[in-house]
Amino acid sequence: MFLLVGFYLMGLVLLAVVLGVDWLVLAGAGSQGYYPLGVIVFSGLIIAPILRGMFLFLTAGLHTGDRAGLAVTADQQPELWAEVERAALAAGTAAPGRLILDAEMNASVSERALLLGLLRGRRTMYLGLPLLAGLTVPQLRAVLAHEFGHYGNQDTRLAGVTMRGRAAVVHTIEGFRDGPTGAHATIGNLYVRYGNFFLRVSSSVGRRQELAADAAAARSAGRDTTAAALRQLPLLDAAYDTYVEQYALLGTGAGVMPPPGQVYGGFPQLLAARGPEGVAALAEGRRPARKPSRYDSHPPMDERVALVEAMPADGAAEDPAAPAALTLLRGTDEVTAAVEAATLPAEVAALPRLDWPELVTATARAEAGAEAEPFQKAVARAARSAADEAGEAGGELPDLLAVLDAIDAGLLWMAVADRMPKPPAASRLTGESARNFIRPAVADGLTSLVELRLIAAARTRPVMSWSTAPRLGLPPEYETALAPAVASAVADSPDTTPLRTLLSTNPAPLPA
Repeated sequence: MFLLVGFYLMGLVLLAVVLGVDWLVLAGAGSQGYYPLGVIVFSGLIIAPILRGMFLFLTAGLHTGDRAGLAVTADQQPELWAEVERAALAAGTAAPGRLILDAEMNASVSERALLLGLLRGRRTMYLGLPLLAGLTVPQLRAVLAHEFGHYGNQDTRLAGVTMRGRAAVVHTIEGFRDGPTGAHATIGNLYVRYGNFFLRVSSSVGRRQELAADAAAARSAGRDTTAAALRQLPLLDAAYDTYVEQYALLGTGAGVMPPPGQVYGGFPQLLAARGPEGVAALAEGRRPARKPSRYDSHPPMDERVALVEAMPADGAAEDPAAPAALTLLRGTDEVTAAVEAATLPAEVAALPRLDWPELVTATARAEAGAEAEPFQKAVARAARSAADEAGEAGGELPDLLAVLDAIDAGLLWMAVADRMPKPPAASRLTGESARNFIRPAVADGLTSLVELRLIAAARTRPVMSWSTAPRLGLPPEYETALAPAVASAVADSPDTTPLRTLLSTNPAPLPA
C-alpha cells in the first residue's frame, strides 16, 4: 500500500524539486533585472512528462477497455448469472455489473478503478466459452470463487487494491514506452525503475493472494473440486491450443474458415472425442514450465494444487460425472455463433465458410500448392535455361509429368537443386552434402505435386476426426508406395519409374 502511494508521491517530489530550482533561479535572476526564458522552457519540458505520469496513474482505471466478447444479461442467461452472483455473495464482495462471454481459456474480473486503485469502479466478469466447455459446473464454481476471492474480505482485505494498483502501475509504465522527447524518456525511466520495484514486491504479495483465493475457493466449492479444477486448467490450455491450431485455424492458409458457429463450437467435440486421457496426452508434449520468477504473479500450479489438497477434508467429494459448465448456457449454438461474430476480426469473419470435410480438402490443396511451388519454379528455371541454350522460350510452371521429364533429362542435381531456395550458409555446400541438404525439400515438393494431382482427380478423401488431427486420405496403394517411389525419384541416381508406375494406376475415386 505504501509503495503504491509512493509511486504517485514520486511525481509530487519531482515537481517540487523542479519548481524549487525554478524559484531559486528566477529569484536570483529577478534581483538582477532579467528573467531567463530558457529556464522556463526547460522546466516545462521536465514538468510535462511528470504531470503525464501522474495523470496516467490516477486515470489508469478509466483505460481498462472491454475485451471483445458477447455481453449477456441475467434475463438472457439466468442460470449462468445465478452462479456468478452466488460466488460473489459467498466471497463477500459485489457482483459484476456485466458478464461477457469470450473465446479465451480464462475467467477474470476487471474493474475500472480510480485514485491509485483505492476507489472501486464498474466490474466486468469475463468467462471464456472454452473454459465452460472444459469444466464441470462444480469446477466452474471453484473458479468463480477464486476470482471473487481476490476482491473479497475473507483473507486479503487489500487484495483488490493491490490488483488494481498493479494494473495502474503497468498502465503508467506502458504510457512512457513511446515518449516523444528525451525528457519523457528520462522521467519515464524513473517511473519504470520504481514500477519494476513495485511489481517485484507486489508480485510476492500477489502470489500469496492467489493462494488465499485458492483457499477461499476450496472453502466455498469444496477442497477436492477446487483441486480438480486447478489440475484441469493447464490440460485445457494445451487442448485449446491444439484445437485452435489444428481446427479453428485450419483453413486460414486457403482463405476459408470453418462453418458458422464452429470456429469455437468444435472444441467441446474435441474434448468429448479424446476423453480425459487424450486431453492429458496433449499437455505431455508441451514445453516444460520455466523456472519461477520473482515477477510471477501466480505460484506454480503444482504448488497451488498441493496446498489445496493439504487442507482439511470437508466431506465434499469431486463429482467427475457432473454436467459441463457449458450446460448452464441457454441456446448454446446461438451463443457460440454470437461470440464468434463478436470476437473474430472483420476480415477473418468475412472469409468463405466451408463444412469441415471441404475445409480439410481446401487446406490440403493450399498447403500442397505452397509446398510444391518453390520446386516447380526451380524446375521451370532449369528447363528455361536449357531451352534458352537451344534458342527456345520458357513456359509456365511445369506440372507433375513435366517435372518427371526434367528429372529423367538429368536436370535434378545438375540444375534444379542449385535453384531451390536455401539459406546462405547452405549455398557453400557442394557434392553429396549439398544433395543431402536439399533432398528433403525436393521430396516434399514432388510429393505435394502428386497430392495436387490426386486431389484434382478426386482420388483423395478428407479424414475429419476429433480424436486425431484432420488430414487428407490418399488411395490405399499410395499410402504405402508413395514415399519409396518419391525417394527413388530424388536419389543420387534418380529413377522415376516407380512413381510413374504408381501414377498409372487409375482406381475409382475414393468415397468422401
